[in-house]
Amino acid sequence: MPAVSSVLVPYASYLRVYEPLAAFPEPERGHWARYARRGTAPTAQDELRRSLVGLLATPPVAVPVQESADAFVVEVDGVVCVCPWRTRLRGWLALEELPGTLPPAVLDAAVPPVVRGQAEADYERWRERNPDARPWIRTSVWQVPVRWFALFSDEEREYVAAGSGPGPGKAPVLRYRTPMVQARRRVARALKTLRESLDEGPLTEGLVDVGRWLEEFHPRSLVELDYGGLVHALPEEFLAEDRSAADVAAGIAALRAGDGAAAGEAYERLTERWRAVRNRQHAN
Repeated sequence: MPAVSSVLVPYASYLRVYEPLAAFPEPERGHWARYARRGTAPTAQDELRRSLVGLLATPPVAVPVQESADAFVVEVDGVVCVCPWRTRLRGWLALEELPGTLPPAVLDAAVPPVVRGQAEADYERWRERNPDARPWIRTSVWQVPVRWFALFSDEEREYVAAGSGPGPGKAPVLRYRTPMVQARRRVARALKTLRESLDEGPLTEGLVDVGRWLEEFHPRSLVELDYGGLVHALPEEFLAEDRSAADVAAGIAALRAGDGAAAGEAYERLTERWRAVRNRQHAN
């Protein structure tokens, strides 16, 4: 979660990778094993609240001083897998993206230039010591990038309506989960089809970037797409009817079969659905 972006626009979706404990070197492996055994892992909302505390300070703390020691934890076929938050690294990465998403006056008011400059200097020094570091979580505000859906099938979709399950006021959940090997296979197949059918474009470039990122992780990892805070901004009818992964798969299959009309129809469904979401951003 980009700390700054999520405060200004808290409606974010997430693409996460959960790696098995065996993927981590010691002593980090031991830390995550003990962490998982505690069974008290905090939530994405907890991470957001911690970021808010820093941003409300004077001057604001745009990037945490210390890296987070927390993670999301799941068990896959009896294997414990963790997705480290790496909030500090993701905060730096989010700061790099802010100038292209906010007007200069708004950016300077939210995160003064002197604060950004210090954060950038800290990141450069840290990067020299950690040249191979990468986040386990990618974030997108007010949308789910189309390329993310290419990693999943409609059968992997999990939707839980608001109020379902224990606890009052429970928010809805919409997410997909798939084994890493499946995600990589789908990316490769989608790229092959797109390159054979279309000119290079943003979708192809985005899939290449996601594919390279996935290659950084253990092959027995789990990949998750979580609508995250978007569920608080969208009507339940939208969430219940949203089959974006199915539309992406249908469009790619149509291109593979040479059916441009069917591919265009799938693309139109996606475009209309996510245009409506972006319109909500501007309405707020």
